[in-house]
Amino acid sequence: MPRENIRRPEKALSPRFVETVTEPGKYFDGQGLFLRVSNNGAKQWVQRITIRGKRTELGLGSPPAVPLATARKLALENRGTAMLGGDPLADKRKAREGMTFAEAVDKYLAAKLSEFRNEKHRKQWRSTLDTYAAPVLGPKLVSEITVQDVLRVLQPIWAAKTETASRLRGRIENVLSWATVSGHRTGDNPARWKGNLSETLPKPSKVAKGGNQPALALSDVSRWWADLGQRDGMAARALQFLTLTAARSGEVRGLTWDEIDLGGVARSNTQGAVWTVPALRMKNGREHRVPLTPEAVALLEALPRMDGSPFVFFAPRGGMLSDMSISAVMRRIQELKTKNGEIGYLDPRNKRPAVPHGMRSTFRQWAAERGYQRDMAEIALAHFIGSEVERAYQRSDMLDRRRAMMEDWVGFLLGAEAAGNNLIQMGERQ
Repeated sequence: MPRENIRRPEKALSPRFVETVTEPGKYFDGQGLFLRVSNNGAKQWVQRITIRGKRTELGLGSPPAVPLATARKLALENRGTAMLGGDPLADKRKAREGMTFAEAVDKYLAAKLSEFRNEKHRKQWRSTLDTYAAPVLGPKLVSEITVQDVLRVLQPIWAAKTETASRLRGRIENVLSWATVSGHRTGDNPARWKGNLSETLPKPSKVAKGGNQPALALSDVSRWWADLGQRDGMAARALQFLTLTAARSGEVRGLTWDEIDLGGVARSNTQGAVWTVPALRMKNGREHRVPLTPEAVALLEALPRMDGSPFVFFAPRGGMLSDMSISAVMRRIQELKTKNGEIGYLDPRNKRPAVPHGMRSTFRQWAAERGYQRDMAEIALAHFIGSEVERAYQRSDMLDRRRAMMEDWVGFLLGAEAAGNNLIQMGERQ
């Protein structure tokens, strides 16, 4: 007898069976619920149900995103709705209309954040989705998100930020699983790893291990800085500011004008200029002050502003720049070099092309070789220094001393030429 016609006793399925079954067919469970296994191994929950006298089938998502217990619960709820004269199919279609990924993230986190063990974990969940997924997936309807959309999010950071990218993939999968169970989308989860993204992306364990991000060799810094100065666009300006301040990409991209204090000084006297990054936007959860050199101030003053957007480095529609846009600037600089037959800008250790976050490693190496005090360089990078007790007694953030160090760093970027004369006039290039 063909497997298609085999009917199993009510509630015959088990989580183990659902996980391991591979033979194509229909495996019935109860409440009209059955597991459909396709010839290619794909699995989907389906419920046969009579709605207002008409027999139909409802898709309830796919395991493992939708486990057996969840599928049973949904099937029971649908049956109850139909028995009371309702239409679960119409309800599902209505719920699916118009929900964007950004809205799904909000609703998912509202329901799930309380399960996370600590505040840091909750912030990281939201931060990774906002930083990497939102620029690509945010405005898209969850019902229309495809594997290609998910790859557009993951591929730019899969090699350079493997651990972050792997966690991000799982979080996107969870959000889309919630959207499926809630009736906002149907079909396979495009962020699923096994038998899906695993066929396109290399295994995280096979990608270069953790450690520092690919960084510029000190001998390449001034040439790279000059090449960056020839690049147009807001993302190039953001990368310049990132380099001048040794800040993280997320800190720069999230920079708003109210975080900048020029101290009421003129451009010719910028000794009081400070950027204060609020604790909420810092990785370590502590407020961080960044001394701004004359070159950093000149860059800021030359930038255009967009009405209605608080961001200093805004995206075309006024929102925050994506991390990928800054990475793309660095990648294009490297691609131009290789196109011209040059080696380009590779990390001297792993021979991989340098990435924006690697500029912090380059700065740290420069500071060490220049003889700057370790604690001062670590504070500049917003790293914790010493034990918790030592940090409690460390009241000063060495702002004035760090200002002198950052001015020395600018001189190094400029090839030890006079600071202030060689930074391109961004306002003229917009």
